Amino acid sequence: MASQKTPFDLNQYLVTRTETVNRAMDRFLPSEKTRPVTIHKAMRYSIFAGGKRMRPALLLAAAEACGGKPADALPLACAVECIHTYSLIHDDLPAMDNDDFRRGKPTSHKVFGEGIAVLAGDALLTQAFEIAAQAKGWPRYPHRELILEIARASGSLQLVGGQVADLEGENKKLSVAELRYIHERKTSALLCCSVRLGGMSANCTPAQLQALTDFGYHVGLAFQVIDDILDVTQTSEQLGKTAGKDVAVQKATYPSIVGLEKSRKIAAQLTDKAFAALKIFKGRAEALEGIAQYLLKRDK
Repeated sequence: MASQKTPFDLNQYLVTRTETVNRAMDRFLPSEKTRPVTIHKAMRYSIFAGGKRMRPALLLAAAEACGGKPADALPLACAVECIHTYSLIHDDLPAMDNDDFRRGKPTSHKVFGEGIAVLAGDALLTQAFEIAAQAKGWPRYPHRELILEIARASGSLQLVGGQVADLEGENKKLSVAELRYIHERKTSALLCCSVRLGGMSANCTPAQLQALTDFGYHVGLAFQVIDDILDVTQTSEQLGKTAGKDVAVQKATYPSIVGLEKSRKIAAQLTDKAFAALKIFKGRAEALEGIAQYLLKRDK
């Protein structure tokens, strides 16, 4: 009699991947005792502030879907988390979103001052490339391709460009197309980069890489649409960061442009497209599907 397949446990998956990434991050980052100690304390403060490690988890899940080993993908997972954390430190600065809390804790500039917060973000961005360079490289994806992938996703055409458009969009009436442009770059670019890097670490085929690209793009957009929704519907305590900020600065969001119900439908449609992209993996992308479900079904 064939044994029944054990149901996929997403919570356990995320817990174990978070622990794995945290241990690796602790090894990769300079210790708090390394001079100058202030910058290393600030880097570690934000890296270990309790994030869910969603991008590293997606990266590791993509590697597994393509038959790769999580250990091979780990440097890339840590690199992506360094870039994500740097972007949060800078986003929270008074010159940008001016947030006092992140992940339920005071933001970096509230603890270390604005100057050190800027430098901690700079240092984490730089650290990301040092860590990524320690990945072994693969026949289809040598180091050059890995570094290019990360640089393009984090530069002025993508992640940074999204933040610029976001800043310039405050107190303006944006169209849905203009808002999508921001979300594609500010959020979707790094999520998409994460799953692509996971596939690359497994030396995936071009068809697999395209499927992961489609998946990451749509999940990234859905994630940000839901973030927009949560800013309207949840409290600061529930979010772990300041709620209602988007409304307060009259920032364009999906709910403010198309309303809550249509925003929810858009998020669901985007996630449906993400799931469709995973059919190529024929049941080996359980973790990717589980994470996408988790991102869509956050309380909203």
